[in-house]
Amino acid sequence: MRISEDARQRVLRAAQELDYRPNLMARSLRTKVTRTIALVSDTLASDPYAGRAIQGSLAAAVAHGHLLFIGETEGNPVIEEKLISDFLDRQVDAFVYASMFTRYVRVPKQLKGRPVVLLNCLTRGARPAHHQVVPDESAAGSAAADALLGAGHRHHIHLVGTPAPNVFAARERLSGIRAALAEEGAKLAGVVECDWWPDSAYDAVSRALDDGLAASALICLNDRIALGAYQALRDAGRSVPGDVSVVSFDDSELAAWLRPQLTSIALPHYELGWQAVEKLLGPPSDPAVTRLPMPVRARASVGRPPGE
Repeated sequence: MRISEDARQRVLRAAQELDYRPNLMARSLRTKVTRTIALVSDTLASDPYAGRAIQGSLAAAVAHGHLLFIGETEGNPVIEEKLISDFLDRQVDAFVYASMFTRYVRVPKQLKGRPVVLLNCLTRGARPAHHQVVPDESAAGSAAADALLGAGHRHHIHLVGTPAPNVFAARERLSGIRAALAEEGAKLAGVVECDWWPDSAYDAVSRALDDGLAASALICLNDRIALGAYQALRDAGRSVPGDVSVVSFDDSELAAWLRPQLTSIALPHYELGWQAVEKLLGPPSDPAVTRLPMPVRARASVGRPPGE
């Protein structure tokens, strides 16, 4: 519609005086664009730690002038199907499909042909059909090993936690640890296997110490394991880092609460959420896997090997 600038300004002044707001639903019927996106996750939304990914997603959506709807499935495929159907009924423009733990997924059939970005999850295959934003767990493993190598550790480095091959983070972290150690002519002295929880780690490390474990450093597969390891070392009369250095992953609140504070490789939750929405709403590009760096939070749990 061609109108004069004077008429345009009079309409805008009248709209301001009347506090007029356009009907976005009516506009969307005409434009087929709602400026809304939906984030569908398993348990990401309700987890207080990983909730930073939601914050990053929200911030990026606002920066692009979009609203973000959030739905959680609790891993139930029936709930997932219903949620996606509801979002489609509301004509959301695009989807972020998210996972609490990094893993391989199948994108729901309902989302076929629609704009989708995967957050903290991947699809199998050489050529991804969607953008996939995940933490660089392999580089994180290398960073954990480098933190110990830089302090002079070469021998008696043990991994704590069961590196199950079907767990993405475990497999990638272990691969990075081994690669970084190998570059310096070192290797893991052994693995103290346990579940990824404090009580299991405490029991396993306590047993290993009773059996004569001679460790100058422990690489724990997450901060909860590190908590159990700290307690076992303390009860055995070993100090951190005087007798044993400890490095971990995730940089949860535990890392800063422990004494001494724990050196941990941080999961970049906020950046993951931001980048997922940025890939969805930013300039078009060919689908690819984006691995985000996991920064090292160096604290007081790493020291020189005993006797040096």
